[in-house]
Amino acid sequence: MRLLAPYHQDDLLPTLSEELPPDWADAIITADLPAGADGWERLAPIYSAVAEGVAGAQVSPTVVSGCCCVSLGTLAGLQRAGIDPAVVWIDAHGDVQTMETSASGYLGGMPLRMMAGYRPDLVADEIGLRPIQESRLVLVDARDLDEPEAAYLETAQIRRTSVVELDESALPDGPLLLHVDLDVIDPADLPGLRFPVDGGPSAAQVVEAVRRVQATGRVAAFDLAATWDPAAPDPDGLRRSLADELLNQDASWAGAIVDRR
Repeated sequence: MRLLAPYHQDDLLPTLSEELPPDWADAIITADLPAGADGWERLAPIYSAVAEGVAGAQVSPTVVSGCCCVSLGTLAGLQRAGIDPAVVWIDAHGDVQTMETSASGYLGGMPLRMMAGYRPDLVADEIGLRPIQESRLVLVDARDLDEPEAAYLETAQIRRTSVVELDESALPDGPLLLHVDLDVIDPADLPGLRFPVDGGPSAAQVVEAVRRVQATGRVAAFDLAATWDPAAPDPDGLRRSLADELLNQDASWAGAIVDRR
């Protein structure tokens, strides 16, 4: 099952599908967002719709969006389906900020922290998301950390590794939610990223790491955040080429490899 949730926060990205493989999505998920609401309350309908789609998938789904926060719906959907996954979070950023510590208030900097149980009243309770033990979270290649994030990660039990070192030995046991924010890639290899961070792995290294994790046969869902600006030019078609590699590779991993009951 291939699901597209074309949002960055509450901004609908109608052109996101144009940079994916042709006719890739089995379903495009949109939601009516409550007028007058803001923050997590406004976003909850998107994540609820994603959770419903993931929970109803008969095989391991792939979810593509323009924002890491959509992964909250992917995780909630797996849990609704009776799956209790660990999370592999490949991202240039830590995404472990809080409403109290974030200088910008950017919600996209918080989803991994919310998966670990932070402030369930904000959105987790609304979408039925249960927290995951920190020791079952793996943060991969996060190199742009705000001071509060670095302080939290110093004492948290979240595992840390790099893209090139990511293999089965770095993974928790059991089913996995594999999340990739494409800004983990060095911006020299991928143009137009919203929040580029120098010094990252190449696009080829990220594709290889994704394949290594999928080859374990334990990926319950693959969640891809295409965090480029759709309005930014891509004259060489690098973004579409990367999407082709990640989304049109041999999908045997996405069969009935994880018991969904």
